[in-house]
Amino acid sequence: MFDFNRITQETDLYNLHTHTQFCDGHSPMEDFVVEAIAQGFTHLGFTPHSPISVDSPVNMNRDQVQAYFDEIDRLRSAYGDRIHLYTSMEIDYVGAGDGPASDYFQQLPLDYRIGSVHFIPSINDSADMVDIDGKFAGFKARMGEKFNGDIEYVVNRFFAQMMAMVDEGGFDIVGHMDKIGFNASQYRANIDEEPWFDKLVIDLFENIMDHHLTIEINTKAWLQRNRFYPNLKYFGMVKRFNAPVVVNSDAHYPTLINSGRLEAIKLLNVL
Repeated sequence: MFDFNRITQETDLYNLHTHTQFCDGHSPMEDFVVEAIAQGFTHLGFTPHSPISVDSPVNMNRDQVQAYFDEIDRLRSAYGDRIHLYTSMEIDYVGAGDGPASDYFQQLPLDYRIGSVHFIPSINDSADMVDIDGKFAGFKARMGEKFNGDIEYVVNRFFAQMMAMVDEGGFDIVGHMDKIGFNASQYRANIDEEPWFDKLVIDLFENIMDHHLTIEINTKAWLQRNRFYPNLKYFGMVKRFNAPVVVNSDAHYPTLINSGRLEAIKLLNVL
């Protein structure tokens, strides 16, 4: 089992959620490595969006997987004396049997796996998997096209997908566990402050703890949106239950590899 605790106890300068040219990362992997070393990082994990069973312009294809592994090997040979590099993926959970626990992902030689939800079924067709991530303008358009404007359906389905993913297992880190909260709150102000929304988050948190998984504190949106995933208001719960966490920037650009991370670590430490 991958020893996340060793890394987090050893240093604050790590990132285990980094995207690549094989998905929607905006620079070659080597640029991330060079930048990480320049910033004093000692651990860097690459997590391209995994191959997926639905159409997606941001996910890597299966025929790119070997090239990804080959590039990791090359970078380890070139930079391994200066930084620890890890091979991983951010694996989408699409539905039962279609996610991190599938035979395909279990046989890949990954150091660890992040499980995430980015797609939920449209309100009228359970086979039509719709991206509910990304920029709000696209989310708003899909709310009308795919969900009949029913934001409560979207939120409930997101958390249902997350719960099912946790129950199926096959991964180590729960990626951005309440990320739907940002787009949902833009669509209906303060929806993420309503008691039923809080209950969904708390139920998911308890399920994660029951399955002994690590929670990602995702800092990607902190500088631009003043938001962590999970939301800052849940940090107290994370600390109270001594939940295992890693603090990741979900970096798509090399310069953002440490974006928001040290702020999140400081806030966790003062609780």
